[in-house]
Amino acid sequence: MDIRTIGVIGAGQMGNGIAHVCALAGYDVLLNDINQEALDRAMTQIDRNMARQVSRGHVSEDDAQAAKGRIKSTLALTDLGQMDLVIEAATERETVKDAIFKELVPHLKDDTILTSNTSSISITRLASRTDRPEKFMGFHFMNPVPVMQLVELIRGIATDEPTYKACLAVVERLGKTASSAEDFPAFIVNRVLVPMINEAVYVLYEGVGNVRSIDEAMKLGANHPMGPLELADFIGLDTCLAIMNVLHDGLADTKYRPCPLLTKYVEAGWLGRKTGRGFYDYRGDVPVPTR
Repeated sequence: MDIRTIGVIGAGQMGNGIAHVCALAGYDVLLNDINQEALDRAMTQIDRNMARQVSRGHVSEDDAQAAKGRIKSTLALTDLGQMDLVIEAATERETVKDAIFKELVPHLKDDTILTSNTSSISITRLASRTDRPEKFMGFHFMNPVPVMQLVELIRGIATDEPTYKACLAVVERLGKTASSAEDFPAFIVNRVLVPMINEAVYVLYEGVGNVRSIDEAMKLGANHPMGPLELADFIGLDTCLAIMNVLHDGLADTKYRPCPLLTKYVEAGWLGRKTGRGFYDYRGDVPVPTR
């Protein structure tokens, strides 16, 4: 199938990044959210990110302007029904995704490919709640989308080969690299990454080190560009907890038990950068550890 139009559901950090890279690659993009303020923020963020790319010589001014012209927004989920490819990038909660698919599916073209940017939830299970499991797959971008080169492609048990090849062609047109993952909880990247973050939270919880010492140890001792707690704040502590819960429930192994301290931070609403406070407090000029 020749993909020409792409619908993106969710105008948050992931959704606006996906819209950004798809428009730069020449696709006509329709960005959806339930909140007009979220759509306005997303368009402002896309404009800011493209301006940064222009200033660094990564994108020409003409290409950036053309890309921005290819992005439209809508509050009506049903408007995405005529898209060739739909990428769901809503919050990492299965009930939310199920509700979105239930509303959207009756309005889709017969040949529309439906995908999810989920970072952990079963693709086979999500696909089973739609009318097109053979045209459904995981399309997992990394954050921040305009910068990160990897896209995980995850086939459900029913995903057919033409659907996989069509999505692979999109990844290649975006100038990114695809990694094929089997449909197991958290796939490849988050199966490795998020338990490491959870273990870092345990190290903090048990008093082995404080926030700064843990992050500095991993940056200087393991050559990580960001410390695990800093990275958790960047990802969102609610997302980290959701992924750990998927791993714990899906694999039934106690080694994936979420750290109680991670749960406590989420219950407090300290979700990281997006709320101004997580393992660091971002409300001042310089981030300050909260423990």
